Amino acid sequence: MTTPDEVLVESPEPPASVSLAEAFRYWLIVGCISFGGPAGQIALMHADLVERKRWISERRFLHALNYCMLLPGPEAMQLAVYIGWLMHRTVGGIMAGALFVLPSLLMFIGLSWLYVSFGDLPVVAGILFGIKPAVVAIVLSAAWRMGSRTLKNRWLIGIAVLAFISISVAQLPFPLIIGVAALMGFMGGRVMPDFFQPGGGHPSSKVTFGPALIDDDTPPPAHAAFSRRKLLLTSVIGIAIAVTGMALLYLVLGEKNPLSQMAWFFTKAALLTFGGAYAVLPYVYQGAVATFQWLTPDQMMDGLALGETTPGPLIMIVAFVGFIGGWTKEIFANFSLFGPIALFASGTAGAVVATFFTFLPSFIFILAGGPLVEATRDNIHLTAPLTAISAAVVGVITSLAVFFADQVFHISQPLSQWDSASIAIGLAAAIALIRFKVSAVRVIVACAVAGLVVSYVPWW
Repeated sequence: MTTPDEVLVESPEPPASVSLAEAFRYWLIVGCISFGGPAGQIALMHADLVERKRWISERRFLHALNYCMLLPGPEAMQLAVYIGWLMHRTVGGIMAGALFVLPSLLMFIGLSWLYVSFGDLPVVAGILFGIKPAVVAIVLSAAWRMGSRTLKNRWLIGIAVLAFISISVAQLPFPLIIGVAALMGFMGGRVMPDFFQPGGGHPSSKVTFGPALIDDDTPPPAHAAFSRRKLLLTSVIGIAIAVTGMALLYLVLGEKNPLSQMAWFFTKAALLTFGGAYAVLPYVYQGAVATFQWLTPDQMMDGLALGETTPGPLIMIVAFVGFIGGWTKEIFANFSLFGPIALFASGTAGAVVATFFTFLPSFIFILAGGPLVEATRDNIHLTAPLTAISAAVVGVITSLAVFFADQVFHISQPLSQWDSASIAIGLAAAIALIRFKVSAVRVIVACAVAGLVVSYVPWW
């Protein structure tokens, strides 16, 4: 007998076993239609895998999601890798993760080429004029959503405020802020554990949809059993792939080559993405714009706008950064092999290198550490530092929204230089996102139309 808050869908038998080919088709479709950021992507997989296909039960799905939420990196993509690995071993995990990212990578390469080739056209400029304020609103709404879930008490609010001041006023490096937050969480978890419990926010684990292929009581397959030997071997192989890739770039192109710099830079960025892509964007901005000058602040804003309108993880903006960096630095300009397509080849190489080294750590985390972390996910001494990191990330994302607002609205300039049209579009977008919960894609489309209207109205 079920309680009132339970939903039970009767089904006499679990579904038949899923072939690797069937899983391939599914993950390819997900990679092509996974709009809406991590929340939308997780909701899509939940509706498909738990409710309709019943490949995995509700509790096992949430079990995997909780693991992925503890890790740096895009949690929706990691969840796909986890489920693919659980169902079809290592090859299934690699296949699911690759197909989750590959369509977005190909799309970004094409859009990046169109951007550098035709971005100065008035129509394109008008669209981007409207999208940029929408991006400010989207980042602000991300901080609002995360803050409402994370900042449950004055201690976590204090950590968020301290992080905001540290990165926006003191301009401390992002890794240092994350490290201090983790230390505060570790200490807080021991002294006042009730204040550092991880928040909820996931679907109720009481909901059931009938027997699943991987059900609540289905024993873990042999390949999911934890062993220290397997953990060490998988970690060594993953690290060896990363080191070998970097070494080849250094040996063939040299350590000062942008591709070599991208490999190391995006590996570091991948290890700092606690709280999603918005949290690491300040770090990416500092490196890509200020340090290496792969692209300009305006181009970074345009890339984020493209990231909001394409499928796949938002962190795929690194493909845009890599493409523009490769194109700008003309990596293959002196290689006669490429001839007239040297610029396109340079940009494509940058996009591929940035994407590969950004997502490789996620594969290693899942394939190597899944069985271990599952056994310890409820340990407060492990989750408290991550709760504090999540609070700090709210402050970092808010600082990013303020920075982008200054870039688009010019609010640090005298009042006469403020961009009133952009402010009006951004304000409307923020109200639509935060108050009326309109999807980001619809907001971006509406703002793009508004940008075109403003650009072509002579009296504005």
